[in-house]
Amino acid sequence: MASGGAAGEGEWLKVAQLRAAVEAQDAHAREVDNLTLRRFLRARDHDVDKAAAMLVKFLKWRRETAPEGFVPEAQVRRELSQDKVCMSGVDRAGRPILVAFPNRHYSANRDMAEFKSFIVYLFDKICARIPRGQEKFLAIVDIKGWGYSNCDIRAYIAAIEIMQNYYPERLGKALMIHVPYIFMKAWKMIYPFIDNNTRDKFVFVDDKNLQETLQREVDESQLPEFLGGKMPLVPLKDYVQQPHQAV
Repeated sequence: MASGGAAGEGEWLKVAQLRAAVEAQDAHAREVDNLTLRRFLRARDHDVDKAAAMLVKFLKWRRETAPEGFVPEAQVRRELSQDKVCMSGVDRAGRPILVAFPNRHYSANRDMAEFKSFIVYLFDKICARIPRGQEKFLAIVDIKGWGYSNCDIRAYIAAIEIMQNYYPERLGKALMIHVPYIFMKAWKMIYPFIDNNTRDKFVFVDDKNLQETLQREVDESQLPEFLGGKMPLVPLKDYVQQPHQAV
């Protein structure tokens, strides 16, 4: 299990070893900060060789996926128009909150290349909101109204693999709420593709425990209005931040 929290002297020593190993393979690694290196190290349970392989793969992928340093909005306009992801407030730990609505995603209308670009665009945006001193975000995934027309196993697996491989140690927790029974059949197909360090972060919340769980995680002032809080949702297409902050 990847450790969290503050790093000890031994961990920073491994970060230095990781930097040396990756810079020897890819000069672009010099631009990667130590906190990013630490996340990749933790994602591979402090195995420097495995973390180096993961990071080298990431650097190559990033250059190919976002050659300008970011995914242009025009590249994901159709995905953005569906309002399947919104920004909200912050949780009690100061982690920014992302709210997803899988019932607004239709497999028949999905173009996989655009969908993958959208996932990168989305993760870049939420990671840019993470404040100094915090490294993770909280996701609230509202599965209310989800049905077979929304079921898209290939897209779900693609999104999870992008998160695991290229945004390691960014997801703090994903609260899965209003979960219909039929969704669990899809989840059984997705689950084997989720790595051990990520599986525990998906928390399925019973309706009867929903308000108690939400209040434990998020103050009422920061909780989305549709869940009984006071924070309006901002669709991702309407969310504005400083242009192209570093991920």
